[in-house]
Amino acid sequence: MDIKQLQRKRIRVYGGEYRGKCPPESAEQKTVINAIRKVCTNVIHPRNEGKRNSNQIKLEKSEGLTTGASDIIIPGHPAFVCELKRRDPTRSEITDKQVGFLLESKRLGAWVCIAFGHEAALEAFNAWYKRYHCKT
Repeated sequence: MDIKQLQRKRIRVYGGEYRGKCPPESAEQKTVINAIRKVCTNVIHPRNEGKRNSNQIKLEKSEGLTTGASDIIIPGHPAFVCELKRRDPTRSEITDKQVGFLLESKRLGAWVCIAFGHEAALEAFNAWYKRYHCKT
């Protein structure tokens, strides 16, 4: 799914303009989580990636594994739900299950987005935090 399709579904998109060499998603994830934890200690990264056999998948799904769950979830009112991708969107894939998770989260009242790279993810986090959690 491309950026324009995501925007038509009213999913916020941060970044996505850059093309070129960029770190893997796992490195972006570490950077984002470390930065956010300085402000919010309840940030969650559901571990959905990795190779598993069919028995492991069945067990994990029975324990609550949700295929397509976003990379960064912060409980709150509204919750922050962010799918993190590599800075260059041509080097990542956004699956239908990931989009479905975002859309269902949005339907339930979460603040959802897709961010391309750690800087975009921090921009999204700061926009959410400033809007809902900074009392002035």
